[in-house]
Amino acid sequence: MPITRSEMEKILGPVDNQMATEILSVGASAEELARALFWVNSDEAFVNEGAHMPTGKVAELIEILESAEMEDEYRPGAAPVPEA
Repeated sequence: MPITRSEMEKILGPVDNQMATEILSVGASAEELARALFWVNSDEAFVNEGAHMPTGKVAELIEILESAEMEDEYRPGAAPVPEA
């Protein structure tokens, strides 16, 4: 079953509307989002162990999370930045 905004924020914390829309458009489940977040937070360890990059929806989610992280829109594990 596709993830809801509420489930997404339980996994990621607060996200902006653009990122939420991108994630929801993938049609992934909460489990797939959790796996993608785990990969983003541990990718170097997985690569060093010879793990293969995930495919499908998990790979799409990884791309979204990494792109947002690079743009400082989202930092896994970081406290949300208060809006002015």
